[in-house]
Amino acid sequence: MVDRRSRHDVLVVGGGNAALCAAISARRAGASVLVLEGAPKFYRGGNTRHTRNMRCAHDTATGTLTGPYTEEEFWTDLTLVTKGNTDEALARFMIHESKSMLDWIAEQGVRFQPSLGGTLSLGRTNSFFLGGGRAMLNALYRTAEGLGVEVRYDAEVIDLAVDNGVFTAATVRSPAGTEEVRATTLVAAAGGFEANIEWLKAHWGAVAENFLIRGTRYNRGTVLRMLLDHGVAPVGDPTQCHAVAIDARAPKFDGGIITRLDCVVFGIVVNKHARRFYDEGEDIWPKRYAIWGRLVAAQPDQIAYILFDAKSLRLFMPSLFPPIQAPTLRELAGRLRLDPDALEATVDGFNAAVRPGHFDDKTLDDCRTEGLDPPKSHWARRLDTAPFYAYPVRPGITFTYLGTRVDHRARMLMTDGSAAENMFAAGEIMAGNILGQGYAAGIGMTIGGVFGRVAGREAAAHARH
Repeated sequence: MVDRRSRHDVLVVGGGNAALCAAISARRAGASVLVLEGAPKFYRGGNTRHTRNMRCAHDTATGTLTGPYTEEEFWTDLTLVTKGNTDEALARFMIHESKSMLDWIAEQGVRFQPSLGGTLSLGRTNSFFLGGGRAMLNALYRTAEGLGVEVRYDAEVIDLAVDNGVFTAATVRSPAGTEEVRATTLVAAAGGFEANIEWLKAHWGAVAENFLIRGTRYNRGTVLRMLLDHGVAPVGDPTQCHAVAIDARAPKFDGGIITRLDCVVFGIVVNKHARRFYDEGEDIWPKRYAIWGRLVAAQPDQIAYILFDAKSLRLFMPSLFPPIQAPTLRELAGRLRLDPDALEATVDGFNAAVRPGHFDDKTLDDCRTEGLDPPKSHWARRLDTAPFYAYPVRPGITFTYLGTRVDHRARMLMTDGSAAENMFAAGEIMAGNILGQGYAAGIGMTIGGVFGRVAGREAAAHARH
């Protein structure tokens, strides 16, 4: 075992948005900080690498945001997507703290751009990173290292020394060997367990074999498992997660945001039996896109197909893979290996139920179906203009919601109700405190940024005293 006998004020485990915000916050508060990133440098940053934006409350329009987004509206949106399954006090604290995040994160070198278009409709609520998540990460790493934060890559934490809620050391495995790293405080920001297929199967069953993991293969839940085993109180349902419908042709891991499909609202979605199974036009896309992973997971063989026609081809941002195309529905069915008679019957039934209206993809329009089960509540237009297109989709898991319970100081809470003396958490590893279920675009980055900044600040304060 390597023995460097080094000791830091704050040890941050993880390398994404939450970890870097914690590291910068702690360092600016005067603490010595070590960041352990389990991935190689090229893959640093966890799921943050694939993000695009952050949802923060703000009182006025800015150079990149088209209008105000109040704390109360943010709370209403969060309540709707979680169906009230959230810690209200902690959620309201996060929302309030988010108001200062945009200025703070810009001070760390992150730049913003106006919202992307298409079905996102986020120009007023979400701030988009110039250059995307990787550019955002590069800015945070550059700032952290400039402040004197030490970063080690390929540094996997394989054990934690914790006694009655007090952290003393971490055992770290790297290409140089195994070593013990001691620190006064710990900030766990190492993500969820979505890349651990066996853990997913323990709660989802064999269907989890068909799940695709949108983000990093390094989020295996190792640190989370150790913390729970050491008496940290769990929060969240292990079957709840941020899961969206992504292109079924995506790789098993790390396909990222470019495999997500934003065209559901413009067509219909059918399963392997060519039957619709949910209202594709229930609400605007940012409030509903994250339900489709779970919906597809409940279908036979965890596969579904988004169908649309030539009228809609240019209305959404394209994904990495081109749509499957055919001049007729029957030929399209053949290319998808669907029963052509069944698909024609589904489309004919849908077309007959469509009622005329004024199509507007920016609002909850009046284009709907009548007498159809399930209905399509908005943006319903007949599929009648060749060529016809389809995307095959599978559940794409972004991150899991089972995590560590925390308080408003980002301190981990123990199963006996006490607060851990020197252990803090931020990001996906504690997101279940806010997200009991559901998701709205950009909230994951908000949770990571807010609680990362708080965790770093609090960890540094504890180390000083």
